[in-house]
Amino acid sequence: MHPLELRLRAATPGLIALPWLEPLAEWDATEVPFRDIPVGPSRHLVRFVETDGALWALKELPQRIAAKEYAVLRDLERRSLPAVRPAGLVIQPYEDTAILVTRYLDRSWQYRRLLMRLPTEASKHRERLLDAMASLLVDLHRNGVFWGDCSLANTLFSRDGQILQAFLVDAETSEIHPQLSDGQRQYDIDILVENVAAGMMDLAARLEQPPEVEELLIEEACSVATRYQALWDVLHAEPVFAFDDRYQIEGQIRKLHDLGFAVDEVKLEPTGESGGKVRLKVAVAARRFHATQLHDLTGLDVGEGQARILLGDLRAYQARVRQANPELTDERAAQRWLQEVYRPGMARAHEAVGGLGDPIQAYCDLLEVRWLLSEQAGQDVGDAAALDALRDRSVPPLSAAKMAIAEASTGTFPALTPQLLAELSDD
Repeated sequence: MHPLELRLRAATPGLIALPWLEPLAEWDATEVPFRDIPVGPSRHLVRFVETDGALWALKELPQRIAAKEYAVLRDLERRSLPAVRPAGLVIQPYEDTAILVTRYLDRSWQYRRLLMRLPTEASKHRERLLDAMASLLVDLHRNGVFWGDCSLANTLFSRDGQILQAFLVDAETSEIHPQLSDGQRQYDIDILVENVAAGMMDLAARLEQPPEVEELLIEEACSVATRYQALWDVLHAEPVFAFDDRYQIEGQIRKLHDLGFAVDEVKLEPTGESGGKVRLKVAVAARRFHATQLHDLTGLDVGEGQARILLGDLRAYQARVRQANPELTDERAAQRWLQEVYRPGMARAHEAVGGLGDPIQAYCDLLEVRWLLSEQAGQDVGDAAALDALRDRSVPPLSAAKMAIAEASTGTFPALTPQLLAELSDD
């Protein structure tokens, strides 16, 4: 026996009052505000507690593993990487047990649960999920993080505008290095493909799918490696061109900006070849390009996908008001947009979805639904029709051609809106 060691970053009364001296499995459900949340397979006991207006995940682990995971999650938080945020570490006074406390990721869902709800023919939607998973692994690897156990059960996603953002949940096997070797990256990719394929097979078995569906799901799981490599190549490309063709620099920078990356440094190196050839090397910062732009103009702190949508709305507003006032600065126009458009529009959109979920996401959904309905009508339908569609959770179907345009232009994820979203919002 040794003293209880309680390290809580969120020292709220409800957390402090939990029965930390007792094994997690023996906590009394009549005294502890548990919340039942389905989770995938786990090597360790995981329980959820709702207290002090927040939801917390508690995982019981051996002390050494818990301390290591806590340190890794703190480091990921410091680097602003997509991962659950650590809230505390409790070293219990008996045997070799500890409890890792993390803040539950609001409005998030497990890949496993969502995949079970997507129809078999919805391959393009599963592809979006796998794109997000590959993108997460690229972000981790660029920061020297070896995950070691990427799987459907260890990954959460949340909607960020009309894109999906994947988050690391389990960091028991993770390691942080100054830089990963190609061998380390490949090993992590192999683990991802194997785990995702196994998860897909398990889901197919649960849903009693025929063998041809199982084969399709395995192929999709294997495609994650290709998706990863495609993004990695864009980020690390070093194109060679003539010095007079410097316009290609702008094209490469635009490509990176479209992926959400801010360019930190551009470097041109002579190749030594005839004709004055140069090699372009671009150093990129974190994937927060549009979010940083929006924050600088408005002070809003939102996701990268949400920022892309909101910046489009802001720029359209700027174009309108500058017709009457050409001298209006970007900063002043942004403040007027906040007061006249964004805040009242967000309130109406959030009310239309019953006050559920993220108000910012509700406004992004309003903008996207308005665009889709306007495409269908061939004219701007205005906010009222879009609000009615949100309120009724029913967007009229688009033609196949217009749906293709909508998806290509906005990256929208129709399978998540509106019926499935409503179902998930109720979970």
